[in-house]
Amino acid sequence: MNDSSKKKPLRIVLLALAGLVASLALAACGGDSAISTGSSNEDVPTAPGGEASGNLKISNWPLYIDRQTIGDFEEASGIKTDYVEDVNDNDEFFGKVQPLFSQGDSGGRSIAVTSDWMSNKMYDLGYIQKLDHDELKTVDENMIPSLKDPSFDPGRQFTVPWQSGMTGLVVRSDLAPDVKSVNDLFDPKYKGKVTFLREMRDTVPVIMKADGIDPADATKEDWLNTIDKINQAVESGQIRRFTGNDYIQDLAKGSVVATIGWSGDAVQAQADNKNINYVQPTEGCGLWSDNMMIPVGAPNAAAAYEFMNYVYEPENMAQIVEWVNYISPVEGVKEILLEKDPSLAKNQLIFPSDKFLENCFTVDSPPGGPEDVKEVEQAFQDVLAG
Repeated sequence: MNDSSKKKPLRIVLLALAGLVASLALAACGGDSAISTGSSNEDVPTAPGGEASGNLKISNWPLYIDRQTIGDFEEASGIKTDYVEDVNDNDEFFGKVQPLFSQGDSGGRSIAVTSDWMSNKMYDLGYIQKLDHDELKTVDENMIPSLKDPSFDPGRQFTVPWQSGMTGLVVRSDLAPDVKSVNDLFDPKYKGKVTFLREMRDTVPVIMKADGIDPADATKEDWLNTIDKINQAVESGQIRRFTGNDYIQDLAKGSVVATIGWSGDAVQAQADNKNINYVQPTEGCGLWSDNMMIPVGAPNAAAAYEFMNYVYEPENMAQIVEWVNYISPVEGVKEILLEKDPSLAKNQLIFPSDKFLENCFTVDSPPGGPEDVKEVEQAFQDVLAG
């Protein structure tokens, strides 16, 4: 993307995200009454459909949509849409909405977007409604096959992917041309000039992968040992700081030469600095998605379905992808962009080949029960807190 007036690399995700997360709350005003949630997803209802009208409120990550789509959707559907960029971090967003969601109150949202692992967490808590796929015919027809059956949500019972991306290396190629592996970030010659992501599920797995540990088979001890390795790098001054995607500003200034980061940020940053590049780690990358969901208590689920189907029309998603530069979840977008902007259509960071992704992996959360996950999360938070 050559127009620097378009989306700037400020998306504070993921996490993670990972995640994704890759990864948001969408709200709406309409007719579904608030429903009190249970302690698990056994009591979660299916979001009702029907003829869509009224108002829709959407919560999403900052700068994660082009400037035309919302207006185009309003004109096509007659649904007044309040699109709110109020998801800056998965955990932060959860802390903000949990008091409401736990009472079956969506806070006016009819769509919320979070990364894979957070989507799963909210569903398990009973905060997210199941989806009626009879209302999502366009989504089901056009979703790319690789996203249809993720381990955290088999058959997409409660999520619809918004965008996907990769976690790998973002590098100032003029200042650190030899950085090819995540292990290179631990080289003493880059002391104080590297950053890691605050999103645990992005940072820890790519480091494990670089150390020869398959994240899919990693034990709790593997996670804790890797976190200890990160802590040692913090104490030695190797790691400058932990970031959201504000690492792009550090790279632009040259105070940081390499970081664990997200693929879409690198594509966007090149509009301003051609020396900022995404580098696929030699050992492989992390793969994630940010997902649209309908919270329990959503006031206008019918409008949420309408919006999901609308953005899954290839022409409409192509307009979004052209601006955000992440991986499209919709088939047919690449063919459209081949006509509009061949450079984007041929970009491996937006339309990666199987070979480009051959060593990549998806990770939901550390293994074990809630107490095991909490132990790992606390260990990482202790590192962030210093």
